[in-house]
Amino acid sequence: MSENSDISRVAVIRLGSLGDFVQAMGPCKSIRHHHPSAHITLITTPPFAEFGQASGYFDDVWANGRAPWPSASMWRFLSDLRGGRFDFVYDLQTSNRTSWYYQLLWPRRPNWSGVAAGCSHPHNNPNRIPMHTVDRQAEQLRIAGLTEILPTDLSWVEADTTQFDLPERYALLVPGGSPHRPAKRWPTDKYAALASLLTDAGITPVLLGAGAERDQLEAIAQDTPAARNLCGRTDFQQIVCLGRNAQAAIGNDTGPMHLLAASGAPSLVLFSHDSDPDRCAPRAERVRTLRRPTLEALELDDVAHELKQMGMFGHDRFS
Repeated sequence: MSENSDISRVAVIRLGSLGDFVQAMGPCKSIRHHHPSAHITLITTPPFAEFGQASGYFDDVWANGRAPWPSASMWRFLSDLRGGRFDFVYDLQTSNRTSWYYQLLWPRRPNWSGVAAGCSHPHNNPNRIPMHTVDRQAEQLRIAGLTEILPTDLSWVEADTTQFDLPERYALLVPGGSPHRPAKRWPTDKYAALASLLTDAGITPVLLGAGAERDQLEAIAQDTPAARNLCGRTDFQQIVCLGRNAQAAIGNDTGPMHLLAASGAPSLVLFSHDSDPDRCAPRAERVRTLRRPTLEALELDDVAHELKQMGMFGHDRFS
């Protein structure tokens, strides 16, 4: 792909969340291909800095993209942003905050792809909000002149998972989610029942989550002693590598499921009407979704049936 020789310094803004960050990896790779010789800086937040750096798409990573306002750290960030003297900025966050960054770069505003008023390459589709994140970003980049939009590819991820000493046959369960959106969580007792079902089928349930989900994961592990509880023990890269060898991954609409889907794991993602799979479900070849008005209404048999359709089981319980 040809490159505009006048563009030597590029910035990409993607602050979070994890699911959105994973779905931006394809666009980030596309930007790198479009500007193969440019110095590209990722502007993000601390949780994603190491992952972004490891991708190889960026020459530099700034983790201060969401400094609080007003604060000295915000003024330092704005000084850095002006000092970066970027020729082109791809704003994949497209928030009020990042559009405000564009306005504050006056009088030397760079070429800018995003939704900031007056920017050079506006994503001005009035129907952009209902679009799936992947489709919305692809359209935004095409407007900015990219002709090849690549899918998310996590084949570059490397991590040591030997310390977990997992058996050959295991399935990953992701029972957590945003603490402020409990309607996105399938009930703990149903995850525990699924863990028992997996154990009966000769598949070890492996529980993934962070500290906020500790009580939930401990309750599942207590109910199913054969389960392996990895709460708080895995980073993003390890989650990807665990996904590559998993029989399946089952979880709520939450960030780690995007990593697992992108890893190639056969993935089943559970949705309530609190979020819409047509707008935010992981995009990968081996992904299925189940949606109910409330996740309390989603029965274990529904999940078991879907897993059987995915070719996971030969157990009588799934006939």
